[in-house]
Amino acid sequence: MGLTGDGPDRGGVTAPRRRRSVDLRRDEILAATSGIVDRIGLAATRVTDVAQALGVSPSLVFYHFGTKDALVVETFAYAVERDLARLDAAVARGTDPVDRLRRALRAYGPTGPAAGWRIWIDAWALAQREPGIRTALRRLDDRWCTVLRGIVDEGVAQGVFVCPDPAASVARVSALLDGLSVATLVYRSVTRAQLRRWVAEAVATEVGLDPALLA
Repeated sequence: MGLTGDGPDRGGVTAPRRRRSVDLRRDEILAATSGIVDRIGLAATRVTDVAQALGVSPSLVFYHFGTKDALVVETFAYAVERDLARLDAAVARGTDPVDRLRRALRAYGPTGPAAGWRIWIDAWALAQREPGIRTALRRLDDRWCTVLRGIVDEGVAQGVFVCPDPAASVARVSALLDGLSVATLVYRSVTRAQLRRWVAEAVATEVGLDPALLA
């Protein structure tokens, strides 16, 4: 049976099912794939898993993305953009540099179910051989550092923060968050409460604040 639904029905496929196959949008496929990736990982995700979750033929997924590798890369990019949008929204709600910094740390760190972080950690291994994922990871890191640097610069300009080298501070904070997130989600040697406390203490030291203000 072709992508248009022409030809005889097979396996009890109905006309509504065929219409859904034709009308299915790329973002629906990406959203479904993102949920599967969060459960079983980027490398283990199969096109058939995605098709079954959506109730469509695998050929439709290939129609939109061409290959499984392309689907994985675009799914990761989709997850990155989704989480960056959440970060931007969280920071925008801040009332001052301290509040924005606190909100940024909460939005970026692995809190709650940490779906985004599990995908990012999974992607770090694939990035060694997959340029598309490496590019998406770099975009994520650059945007996070840009957001954090903007908050620090604003705080310094207002006299709220004391930070002699904002660029170095941002690099240290980013590396600390990445490392502690792996320890929390992969090794499980650090609790989320410890992660939040240690990050707050380290960031407070970098910008001359009382750690309690970032808790």
